Amino acid sequence: MTAPATTTTDAALARLLAWLSPAYPVGAFSYSHGLETAVEDGLVARRDDLVAYAEAALLHGAGAVDAGLLALAWRAAEAGQDAALDAVTELAAAWRGTAELALEATQPGAAFAQVTQAAWPEPRFAAFAARHAGRLTHAVACGAAAGFGGVPLRAACFAWLAAFAANIVSAGVRLVPLGQTDGQVATAALLPAVEAATDRALAVTDAEELGAAALAIDIFSMRHETQYTRLFRS
Repeated sequence: MTAPATTTTDAALARLLAWLSPAYPVGAFSYSHGLETAVEDGLVARRDDLVAYAEAALLHGAGAVDAGLLALAWRAAEAGQDAALDAVTELAAAWRGTAELALEATQPGAAFAQVTQAAWPEPRFAAFAARHAGRLTHAVACGAAAGFGGVPLRAACFAWLAAFAANIVSAGVRLVPLGQTDGQVATAALLPAVEAATDRALAVTDAEELGAAALAIDIFSMRHETQYTRLFRS
């Protein structure tokens, strides 16, 4: 296996900043990761509650699984191992607890692939995305694009997790509601969890090592499907 790059060039950094910016049109802002139901139930009512919710998602839920899948996708793409990349992609599409969490992963994944091919064209990524139309998750799409595009693995994994956490915080700011400064304080408080989740993801060498146990988030997501008043798609 080729040793992963550790130095982020200006070109690689530009890609990463663009791909995981809130301005990248993948529609992530329309998902709350079950948070809307938790707020409706009064279980997330303060900044500290929001931080705890995002930490659970990062360390025990989708963040724990998707970051590991991102790392596996990066390694397969960087090594040119199409079969391994395809296997990770199929596993990622299947590994969803609810219909809404599946949509939260695959709709941004498809949008990411479309926009990235238009703005940062790469033939290997285009071929990969074409093989998995409709089943490409956001984390795996980002991992593959980073592997094909020379973006270092740790930087890609950390940035994806930071964006994942920031999206939950952004939803919380709107739902609780909280002030913008509270949102930034929450984002800063999540840095240790993002770092820990990154370290765990980089230690994954096989999909059998992955697992999640954020059952409350899955339940919130299931109940959100029939919640009477909703601002978010998950």
